[in-house]
Amino acid sequence: MKKAVVLLSGGLDSATTLAIARNQQFACYALSVHYGQRHQSELIAAQHIARQLQAHEHRLVTVDLSVFGGSALTDESIAVPTNGAFKDTIPITYVPARNTIMLSLALAWAETLACQDIFIGVNAIDYSGYPDCRPEYITAFEKMANLATKATIEGKKITLHTPLIHLSKGDIIRTGIALGIEYGATISCYQADESGRACGHCDSCRIRKAGFAAAGIGDPTRYRV
Repeated sequence: MKKAVVLLSGGLDSATTLAIARNQQFACYALSVHYGQRHQSELIAAQHIARQLQAHEHRLVTVDLSVFGGSALTDESIAVPTNGAFKDTIPITYVPARNTIMLSLALAWAETLACQDIFIGVNAIDYSGYPDCRPEYITAFEKMANLATKATIEGKKITLHTPLIHLSKGDIIRTGIALGIEYGATISCYQADESGRACGHCDSCRIRKAGFAAAGIGDPTRYRV
């Protein structure tokens, strides 16, 4: 089996991405990042998902982006917005350079594994306006990866897979259900509590709720209220 590094946050999208990679017959090496996010329950969820979807290996890397702050997800002094994001603005939940850092870590592990495939669950339709979820960003990172690594100098191309990038949240959920994902084990909330219960009001919760409604599937998320 070909190897693939799959970024796994513990949320709905990354779980679906792991299931897709596995369904495509990749031996999946799941990578989660503790980047100083407000809660760690999503990382516990990632462990469960990696086991459920039979990842070949699951590793956790710590890179503390809270030392820089600048995001409601890494700075406790900034409140997570619960009244919806303003159109055409980048919300305060955007974490500066997060996907660039995570993809760089995935690229480093891929090189040591002699692996040419990396999966990330970014989405350009039902998302919160983050600049590092856009197709042009993914294209640029893949180009950089193929200039920066020993493997590519030796003639091996790195491919960055984004199977969800053009899917609606409802289509993502339908895809995951068909692949046997138990979405109740995933955590998407920006401010889930220690037991993993979601707030039900942040942008991520709103998008997730709407996705289950669009898919015509009961929402299995555990909410605090």
